[in-house]
Amino acid sequence: MRKHIILFFSALLLFTACKFDKTPAGVIKQDKMTNLLIAVHLVDGSIYNIDPNPDSLYKFGTARYAAMFKRFHTDSAQFNRSLKYYSKHPDQLQTMYTEIIKTLTKKQDSLNKVLLKQNLKNALPAK
Repeated sequence: MRKHIILFFSALLLFTACKFDKTPAGVIKQDKMTNLLIAVHLVDGSIYNIDPNPDSLYKFGTARYAAMFKRFHTDSAQFNRSLKYYSKHPDQLQTMYTEIIKTLTKKQDSLNKVLLKQNLKNALPAK
């Protein structure tokens, strides 16, 4: 009897320790969602360069989001459904945002290097 109890709890521990990808149907997978959120943040940042006229923000912002969703073969409804799902699973969302921050920081650093080179090039006196 004792062997059966030990075997039962060992099997239970093994099954609970395994992580299965249990994302429901209609929810974007974690790696694709990470890339999509990176694109969303880049589009959000690019909208700040648009004239703050409400019509132009709607016109150009909507077009940018539509192009981004088309590039990722999804739509805003599936994105919102997926974001709601991941919001209910903060450990997965935290993992995703760790990668997002790392990627956006790399992009910002490379852009800063290019801008620094341009500024140094422009600051040199013409011969």
